[in-house]
Amino acid sequence: MPLTIRPLRTRAATLVAAPALAVTAGLLSSAVLADPPSSRHRLPGHTIVAVEGDAENGFSVFRLDGSSEHPPTLSESTAECHEYDDPTDVAVCVAEVETRLEGMADVQLSLRWAAGRRGGPGPR
Repeated sequence: MPLTIRPLRTRAATLVAAPALAVTAGLLSSAVLADPPSSRHRLPGHTIVAVEGDAENGFSVFRLDGSSEHPPTLSESTAECHEYDDPTDVAVCVAEVETRLEGMADVQLSLRWAAGRRGGPGPR
């Protein structure tokens, strides 16, 4: 039976990073979904305006400037993590991937929440 290593710093990073991402996304999404900003308060083009998908099937991230990203799925990312030789490095990599994808889900949830507060149909 293989030994599963779960570093404590990863658990703490998850507890700190996920809420921070959600708050940041909530603030950005409320700014994006509100009335258009004045000319002196323009949002940067890389501001996230919509997130579609899930960890298993993949996310699509849409930005204000019209660009989009499609990060690898959970299975693709964790498969790459298993290429490390050291089991500790594998565990750290998997934890980072899972934290990143949980953050994407938090951003998605924050965008939906902000759209609901505004009374609009929400992002894509």
